[in-house]
Amino acid sequence: MKQATMNGYFYVLTAIDLFVLSFMCILTKLSESLNKKQKQGFFFAFALIAVISVLEVVTLAVDGTPAGYRWLNILSNYLGFGLSPGVCLCLVYVMDRKKRMNRWFRAAVCCEACYLLFLALSIPAGLVFSVSADNVYSRGQYFCIYIIMYFAAIVYLSVSTFVTAREFQNRSRALIYPLMFFLLIETTIQVTLPELHVTWLCVTLLSVLYFIYCSEMWNQLDALTGLLNQNSYLNRTAEMRRRGGVLVVFDVDDFKQINDRYGHLQGDICLAEIGRCIKKAYARSGYCYRTGGDEFCVLMENADREAQCAQEFVRQLEQRRKAVDFLPTVSFGSAPFLGEDVLAVKNRADREMYRYKKARKPDAAHCSPNHTLL
Repeated sequence: MKQATMNGYFYVLTAIDLFVLSFMCILTKLSESLNKKQKQGFFFAFALIAVISVLEVVTLAVDGTPAGYRWLNILSNYLGFGLSPGVCLCLVYVMDRKKRMNRWFRAAVCCEACYLLFLALSIPAGLVFSVSADNVYSRGQYFCIYIIMYFAAIVYLSVSTFVTAREFQNRSRALIYPLMFFLLIETTIQVTLPELHVTWLCVTLLSVLYFIYCSEMWNQLDALTGLLNQNSYLNRTAEMRRRGGVLVVFDVDDFKQINDRYGHLQGDICLAEIGRCIKKAYARSGYCYRTGGDEFCVLMENADREAQCAQEFVRQLEQRRKAVDFLPTVSFGSAPFLGEDVLAVKNRADREMYRYKKARKPDAAHCSPNHTLL
């Protein structure tokens, strides 16, 4: 009687789970902030969780029933155990903004395919799980293989998320730790107490939180350059005013001529390249922003590494100019936060930048766009 009551609660919770997942699929489809690749990743993750949740209900419903349902018990357990690591792979796919899959993701997909093949071949021997002749499920001698694959997928997702968040300078990247810790704890509880059936309910909750986390991170980014956007800059400067620091501003020299001569597509390539150079030079010492058009800036907590970062930026830009010969020059200047209004700091930094731009103007006038000096 008690087991029947617990199963009844589980069926109700699974129905709620499916409603939430359906809602998230619709929300993903209607989202204006996600690109096509990100929508695909989230949609497949939510759909996969829904499928596995239904499979768990099926295994619970047919286990111990007449032997004619044994095939359904075996198939449901095989797909449930086999597809579980795929949820994390779908979420990793979401995190990668590049159109082509990187080699690590391809390797992970190959591992998942090999695991599915091994699991299928192991069914007759009952290595991971077995279903007896009278249709009763039990764990196999090597059930730990499933646990290892599942935990490995979680670790891969955690590392990929943290690396991506660090690459895009997401300030809330430390929040990934409690999310993954929550998933590890509930998975451990499920392994220890299998009759609870809480894993996929918790995975649904985690996936929703992950959707919120990723959306918040992407909302802080400039789509073209991958730097933080103007809204994030305005929020951060309020803190810098109280704590102090340095504002470094950048301006692309004669950018209109680049657009007029080479076209706006090539202009966008220039902005993306310059943003990449700024990030490589300054990201370890401050937050990098594109504040609009051809204007960039960096907020540094102190000025100790400013000169070193400036030299590295010059080196990075000159190196990229060898590959992108129409890459223009960039002028920059800086000013410390002294407790005054942010606009006052920005004006002082702009004056330094224009002074630097004016000092270089005679030299730049004698250089073609593909042979300019910074």
